[in-house]
Parts: sequence; structure tokens; C-alpha cells
Amino acid sequence: MMKRLPASLCLLGCILWASTQSTVSASEFHLEGDYLLGGLFNIHYISRHVLHDRPEGIDCSSQTLFPSNYRMFQLMRFAVEEINNSTSLLPNVSLGYEIFDYCSDTHNFPEMFDFLSVNDLTQARGEPRKQRANKANIPKVISVVGPFSSTQALTIAPLFMVDIIPVVSYGASSSVLSDKWVYPSFSRTVSPNADVIQVIIDILQHFKWHWVAFLNSDNSFGNDGLEMFINGIEDTDICLAYNKGLHENSNYSNIFRQIDEQQIHVIIVFAPKVWAEILIESAIQLNITHKVWIADDGWALHRRLPKMKGIRNIGTVLGISQSKITIPGFDDYIYSSLSRTLCESEKQFRLCTQVHNCSNLSAEDVIGADPSFSFPVYSAVYAIAHALHNVLQCGAGICNDNITVYPYLVQAELMKSNFTLLNQSIQFDENGDPRFGYYSIVFWNESGIPQEIGFYSFYASSNFFINNTLIKWFTDGEVPTSVCSPECSVGFAKEPDAIHKCCFICEMCAPGTYINTTENPYDCIECAETEWSTEASTSCNLRLVEYIRFTDSAAILIMVGALVLVGITLAMSVLFAINYNTPVVRSAGGPMCFLILGCLGLSSVSVFFYIDKPTFSFCILRYFPFFLFYTVCIACFVVRSFQIVCIFTISAKFPNAHSWWIKYHGQWLVITVISVTQALFLVIGYSQGPPKPIETLWYPDKILLECDMNMRANYAPITLLVLLCSLCFVFSYMGKDLPKNYNEAKVITFCLVLLIFTWVLFGTYHNLTRGNSITTLNAVAVLFSLYCFLLWYFLPKCYIIIFQPHKNTQQYFQGLIQNYTKNN
Repeated sequence: MMKRLPASLCLLGCILWASTQSTVSASEFHLEGDYLLGGLFNIHYISRHVLHDRPEGIDCSSQTLFPSNYRMFQLMRFAVEEINNSTSLLPNVSLGYEIFDYCSDTHNFPEMFDFLSVNDLTQARGEPRKQRANKANIPKVISVVGPFSSTQALTIAPLFMVDIIPVVSYGASSSVLSDKWVYPSFSRTVSPNADVIQVIIDILQHFKWHWVAFLNSDNSFGNDGLEMFINGIEDTDICLAYNKGLHENSNYSNIFRQIDEQQIHVIIVFAPKVWAEILIESAIQLNITHKVWIADDGWALHRRLPKMKGIRNIGTVLGISQSKITIPGFDDYIYSSLSRTLCESEKQFRLCTQVHNCSNLSAEDVIGADPSFSFPVYSAVYAIAHALHNVLQCGAGICNDNITVYPYLVQAELMKSNFTLLNQSIQFDENGDPRFGYYSIVFWNESGIPQEIGFYSFYASSNFFINNTLIKWFTDGEVPTSVCSPECSVGFAKEPDAIHKCCFICEMCAPGTYINTTENPYDCIECAETEWSTEASTSCNLRLVEYIRFTDSAAILIMVGALVLVGITLAMSVLFAINYNTPVVRSAGGPMCFLILGCLGLSSVSVFFYIDKPTFSFCILRYFPFFLFYTVCIACFVVRSFQIVCIFTISAKFPNAHSWWIKYHGQWLVITVISVTQALFLVIGYSQGPPKPIETLWYPDKILLECDMNMRANYAPITLLVLLCSLCFVFSYMGKDLPKNYNEAKVITFCLVLLIFTWVLFGTYHNLTRGNSITTLNAVAVLFSLYCFLLWYFLPKCYIIIFQPHKNTQQYFQGLIQNYTKNN
């Protein structure tokens, strides 16, 4: 006879009461075998706990019977029988079981003590009984299948952890149980809460539901799910607008009123089947409408609720369920098992948690019950059997009889599980959580049947799918919405309007900024300096970099103009050299002509550095040659203007001054002083603040590459050039009354007027506009400044030399001077 812990007097009363009822034999809960498995199934459920003054026995058979849980209970029996009939798994070894009806979360400890009691039948079967008696005591069961709920598992698991007895749960999903430091021999064939919550979050994101309520059972299971949900939505657009723990005294009217006040249209119900039934029935009675309900895997496949009157009025029900895997032979087993007259069998009752009233339960009720956790039960039994198979070193139709099976050995092999069961690869991770199976996503259709509309797998490449067309929403086709604030239009940032990130007002992003809703939907981000954007932009565009390229038509014309100018200066220099001793050349300045023409040609070099991408050297060469050589050129014209005035006025009135000027080469002295002074000014100015390339952002979509002239550092060279131009204009204007045919002063005056007009026009355009055209116009202004003197001063003289040689004689010029002297 098997050893057991003495039952208390209260339990004896329960047993005596049970013996008078129409009950199932204890044989349905117990099976002899070489190795025993423990089983915990809440076939009945105590909905309300009553406080007693003293310990009271529990009569589970008088409580509410769950057909789905009875189905799971039968599945364990079926799996054990199937394994015992197998020739490949545990050959010549029989499994037995001891099963209890775990109808209370906290009042079933006697059953646990029964599992932990010593039973020497678990020793090596081949040894004589007296040898087995000398072995160390080993717990009665080698492993426990169950319990179902997280609260039950957290209550009894520590009792088995001490001796490393494997506990394989088929329904406890609390994430706390994954902690191997606290629960070293706990494993499960159902995914933890974190996986279910992840599926729920993905469904919310799939339908863009961001404003939700979370109703959970106020126990270990529900509170753990709530914590997982809060952590899971932290980096998403989902907001937990309302949550409430459900318990026996929950005020459902108040709960639904608060949900309606916050305009929440999606309700997640994360609670055991019992609490879900009460909640949904209350919603029907209170006429709660137009909601989307999301059920967890505990009640998504409920058989009665989808057919309940008024269920369509509450809205649309979606759910996450365990994968429905057909177990071959189970239906036949149920018909065969329940057809026997079990209710009239022997009356040897072990405990009152091993009896139940089956008079109103048919085979069809069991087969048609919620199949959610059928495969987890089935796979749990097989996982233990395979672990025992490996411990006993079974193979070739025989197992090693000389091995003592300790529970910790079974646990070690259990964690290494790797076998195929009904096309599912059964494996566990390092936390004892399953690495197999998938979730079905279901919809309660109008026929009252949970219809599969999608799936979610954590172990496949294509892991998430929902067929939206199979869902008939209460909104007649359109997916319901559940948001605190409508989504912002493209290019708008969310400005928080409450404590929840889902409540906001939309602000348009200003020009030069953009919004990246993927990374941060709440802040407009400024574009980089090299980028631009219009208002309400979602990205920045690269600014167009502008400068004069060699291929531009304007650049080509400028370069052609500069080359033509150089060619003309060379041609004029040759012509003047050939006719050097003629009056026209000598009156134009003689040797000074070659200096002026050379400076005009060298000044044109600056024009080429207005083209192409500005660099430091380009910026220096853009201004330095022009300022230096054009200053020399203007200095020459200052001297020429002064000489013209002297010839016709000062020479007659101040002959000594004129003689001194001629004797000491005053013109070259002045030109040299001015040229050296300008060169010094340029060197000093460039050393303090040289021209440098800059990027100007006058336009939002463009970057203008320009050379920045430091006006403060280069004030002196510019002032000197302006002063020379002014002085030249004064001297040339003084000679405006000279002979009509001897009009050099007038020509210089006209050239200076054109020069002033050119730079006034450029300055006006520069102040009124911005863009690449300024650089182009600057180059044109430089070029035009050179052409002013080349065309209006030197070209007429070339015309006289070539086409009017009679005017290029000494007698002609002397006659003009004598006539002017006589008249003045």
C-alpha cells in the first residue's frame, strides 16, 4: 500500500461526504506505474473564498465544473496512456500518475505534501525490494504537470524547487517564473506573458489604436501582464489611458463610465476566464456599445460567450489564442473513457480533491470544450517522458534498469529537450520557456464562433499576419479608431497637451526645419547649414551650391572678353612701338603708354579668378592684381592729366616749375610713389584680413560661394584708388577747354565718367539683389573698367595712326599749340 501523509479530520469529513455522491472513481485520478507523474488541474473552481475560524477541508466536486479544464485533465491521462502503449518512447517502462483537482489557489497544500512524500517505487526497477529500501529517500513523483494559473504556480512552486523536482506548467505565464535563480526546476509549455503582451501591442499598432484601456485580474497573472504592457508601450505611440484591477467586488458600472468619459474605444481584458465572463456579461447588461475588445489566450476561444444574447451589441471582439493543434486519437479516447460507468465504480477515495460529479458531462461537452491549452498539456507530458527516456538511457527497445532516477536528473534532461511532436519542435530556452508554437489571432464572428483571422509566431521569418477582410467591424466596414488626438498632418509636430503623449496639438514646422515622426514626432529639427526646407517638411534638401563655372555662358563671354582685351593691348603696344617717335604716341604719354597698356593687360588677369569655385588663393588673385595694376594705370592718367594742364597753362605762366618737372622726371617719381604706396597698403591689408572664400545663405535653397573682402583691413587700398580717380577727374576736367582737336583731357574725363557710372551701377545692383549674378557683374565691371581706357583713350589714337596719318605730324601738333597760346 502506498505511503501518504495523514489526512486531517476536516479532510476525513470531506471524503465521507463525497462517498455519498455520484462520483468518478479515484482510478481516474490515479494510475500505477514504474514512475509517477504529478498532475494539477483545476477541474472545478472556487469563485468566492470564505473565511473560516478554523481549517476546513475543500470539497472541489461541489464547485463550478469547467469542461475545458476537465478536457485538459483527460489529455494528461490520454498522453500517459499513449506513451505507455509506445514501443519507441520508454520501451518496457510504464508511467503512472497522481492527479489532483486544484480548485483553490491557496487551500490545496495537502496534495503538494502528497507529491513530496517518499515512495521507493521510483528506485531502480530491477533491484530486489530490500535493496531499494536501502536507497536514499526520493520524492514520490519524478515531475509535476501543472498547475494552470500563475497564482497557483507561484504558490506551490517553491515547495518543489528545494528538491529540484521538475514542474512543467501548461498555463502559468507570469514572467516572474522565468527567473531561474528563484525557480530553477520550473518550465512551461505555454509562452510567458511578455509574448502575449507583444502580440497585443502589435495588434494595436497594426490598427493604429493608441488610446486604450487595460483591465486585468488583480492577481499575479494580471498584474504581471499590466507591468509587461506598460513596459512594452514605452517606446511606442500607444497610451494606457485607463487601467483597473478586477476582483470580486469590482464596480463594473463605474469602470465603464470612466472608460466612456475618456472616449476610449479599445479595451484589453487580461484576466482568467472567470473574470472575463463576469466582465463581458456586465458589459451586456449595462448596454456598453461600440468598443473593440481584445481577449488574452485564457478566454479568446470561449465557447459560451460568443453565442450569448447581446454579445454583438458590445462591439467587436478580437483575441489571441493558443495554436489549435489537433491531437489524433483524443476524441476516440474521450468517447471510450466516458462511455464506461465510471460514476458507479469503486468507492476507494484518496482525497476529496480526487472526485467530481460527472453526471451532467458528456463526451461531446469535453470534445467541444475550449481547446486552448490542449497541446501545452500534451507536450508537457511528452517532454517529461522524453527527459525520463534520456535519463534511463533507453534505446533499441529497452531501458537501463540499474539507473536511479532522481528528479534533478529529469530536470537536466528536460532543459535539453529537442524532439518533434505533431510537427512541432519541442525545445526550451535557458529560462525554461518554450521555443515552439504560435498564437492564433481570432475574431468572434456573427455565428458565435472564434474565427481565425491571423497568426503570430516568434520563431518564423513571417511572424505576423492579419486578414483584415475577415473582420466585420461594428462600424460597418471601417476600422474603428481609438485616439486621444487625431494624427497630425505631414510636416506637423506634436506639442503635448496633457500628461499622455497621445494627447497633443499639432504645430507646423517652420521653414528651415523638418519633422521626423519615426525618431521624434514632438520636435521640429533644424536643417544643417548646407540644407534647406519649406514649411511643413519631413526632410531637408541639399542647398544648391552656386558659383560661376567655366562652362557657364557668362563665364565664357567674360573669359573671351578678357582674352580679347589682352590681344588688343598687345596689338596696340606693337603699333605704338612701330610709331614710337610720332606725335600721337608721344602726346599719349610716350613710354607711359606701354606702362598703361601693360597694367591694363595685367589687371585683366583678375577676371579669370572670378570663375570656378572660390579658394583662398583664388580670392587673393581676384582682387590683388586689379587693385595694384589698375592703381598704376590710374596714377599714369593722373600724371597725364596734370601734364596736359601744365603744358597749356602752367608752362606759360610758370616756366621754371615746368622745367623742374621735366628735369627730374616728376611724372615717374609720382607714379613710383603711388605704386609703392598701394603695394604696401595691399600687403598690410592682406596680412591683417585677406579675402577668403565664404558661404552665404541669402536664399533658403542655395549656398553662394563668394570671396569676402575685409573692407576694414583693405580700407586704405580702396581709398587710395578712389582718391586717384577723383584727382584724375579734377585735372582732366580742368583741361576741358583745350583745343578741340587736342582733346586728350576730354577723353580722360569721359573715360572716368564711364568708370564712375560702371561702379555706381554695380554698387546699386549689389545692394538690391543677392545671388550668383553679383559675382558675374563684378567681373563684368572690372572688365568694363579696363575697356573704358582701352577703347576711348587708346583706340582713337590707333585710328589716327592708321587712317589719318596727316594728323600724326609735328607741324600739325605745333600749329594746334600755337593757336591755343595766341588765343589765351
